[in-house]
Amino acid sequence: MRRSVVLVLILLAAGCGAQSPSAPPPSASETSSRPPSALRPPGPLRPTAQRRPAREPTPAAEARPVKVPYTASGRYSVVRGRAPARPGPGEVVRYLVEVEGGLPFDGDAFAAAVHRTLNDPRGWAPFQRVDHGPVRVRVALSSPAMTDRQCLPLRTGGDLSCWNGTRSIINARRWAAGVPQYEGDLAAYRDYVISHEVGHSLGHGHTGCPGPGRPAPVMAQQSKSLGGCRPNPWPYPSRPKDRRPGRDR
Repeated sequence: MRRSVVLVLILLAAGCGAQSPSAPPPSASETSSRPPSALRPPGPLRPTAQRRPAREPTPAAEARPVKVPYTASGRYSVVRGRAPARPGPGEVVRYLVEVEGGLPFDGDAFAAAVHRTLNDPRGWAPFQRVDHGPVRVRVALSSPAMTDRQCLPLRTGGDLSCWNGTRSIINARRWAAGVPQYEGDLAAYRDYVISHEVGHSLGHGHTGCPGPGRPAPVMAQQSKSLGGCRPNPWPYPSRPKDRRPGRDR
């Protein structure tokens, strides 16, 4: 009897130690919080898309369509500031810039454009911009109505620019849109109209096209017609171009 009890106790003890308690199931945070991709072997690496740098503005981007009123304030204001003449041979010409009030153009930007044109090596001479004192020429951005009045007795018809007295009068309509014969190159046309009207202030008269396909002289009336010539905005186009940024056209 005693042996039977001992045998039963031994068998019971052996059965209890043969199997350990089962481990608790994984918590939800160890499974469902993982994205499915984390459970798969990684695939082949793909190149990361590179963000392209923003394109620099081009001269064409600067010339957006502008609506110019036929009549503005009828009064000029001198654009304040000074700018030195480019170094080089020739007598320095003092000039100032005026803008009629009420036009959709920034006076400082217009003055800077005029100064770049006048001091390009292909231009007439070194020009120094001032805002007071004696000057040889005034470059005046004007509405079509103001241009018509300032250009009398010449008839500009609200379209053309002119020179009269000491003032080179730039029609804002032309400054905004150019002319068809320049085929959309507004920057070149602006160089032309400044060079042409200031050329009158230096004593240069009109001339014609020297022959079909040749560059038009800057004193040809290119705003009306090229006469068979090619557009040319410079008095001395064969001189080396200005290599400053934004001026190599």
